[in-house]
Amino acid sequence: MEKVTLNVQGMSCGHCVKAVEGSVGALKGINSVKVDLKAAKVDVEFNKQEVSIDQIKETIEDQGYDVK
Repeated sequence: MEKVTLNVQGMSCGHCVKAVEGSVGALKGINSVKVDLKAAKVDVEFNKQEVSIDQIKETIEDQGYDVK
């Protein structure tokens, strides 16, 4: 499993956390997703054979947030 921490701008509430965790968590190959709202970070553990970092970033951006 690979682990990555992404800086995500625009998250401000519990709904944001659910939107990001739900959408990323639904991707094939995702083991875990944890949003840290105060730090504006998303920790993702994933299988790089099944999903790429770019796919994860795109999924977060599709929810309306900026990945730095």
